[in-house]
Amino acid sequence: MDLKLAVLIDGDNIPYAYVKEMMEEIAKYGNPTIKRIYGDWTNPKLTKWKSLLLENAITPIQQYGYTVGKNATDSAMIIDAMDILYSEKVNGFCLVSSDSDFTRLATRLREAGMKVFGIGEKKTPNPFIVACDKFIYIEILKNLSVENELEVTKSKSSQKINIDKITPKVIKLISSTISDLADDDGWAYLGDVGNLLQKKQPNFDSRNYGFQKLTPLIKSTKKFEIEHRENPKGRFKLIYVKNKDKSKKHS
Repeated sequence: MDLKLAVLIDGDNIPYAYVKEMMEEIAKYGNPTIKRIYGDWTNPKLTKWKSLLLENAITPIQQYGYTVGKNATDSAMIIDAMDILYSEKVNGFCLVSSDSDFTRLATRLREAGMKVFGIGEKKTPNPFIVACDKFIYIEILKNLSVENELEVTKSKSSQKINIDKITPKVIKLISSTISDLADDDGWAYLGDVGNLLQKKQPNFDSRNYGFQKLTPLIKSTKKFEIEHRENPKGRFKLIYVKNKDKSKKHS
């Protein structure tokens, strides 16, 4: 069943430039039936958002900054989120912010049985990231946009795409996850591995490392065996992975 999502955007805390890519990403996880952005629209800093709101059918919510240094937007988003929760019109939320103030909100929504997606910049504090079911870095969406420009223009002088390195810590996370799910022969279904990785680390995403899917990421490390098996229920083969036997290296 397609999730009905409430998308709540912290306009004070998120760059406006990639709203189109952001909405396309959100559509992968469900149907965004409620789309609201919060901010003080009398503030010139938010002017650039305005032209994007109609294009993407996002409703602006005016929130005046009553006190200098205090973020009134946070309170408005949290109150609205709880109202939407109790209205029972959605079964998931997408909280778009890099602000750790939404950590408790994400936790509370999940306690109520909601699926919670987070979108924010890489500077987002870890407590908010782990409070979500899945957290997507907005930088990934920027990189995808740059990749698309490269394909269209074929220009090698375009912006360099910055990606994270696959560190020993990442290898260990994948390896331990495979071990957690492995059968007696050490094989684990890749779909289950991906799901468990997401539960262990909500911001785990192959695109952080420059790969569109988990399979090519795992292949690139040369630390795992991959096996394609016939699927009795469909035409696409099932992919299984296994930790390489280190004892066979020198045999």
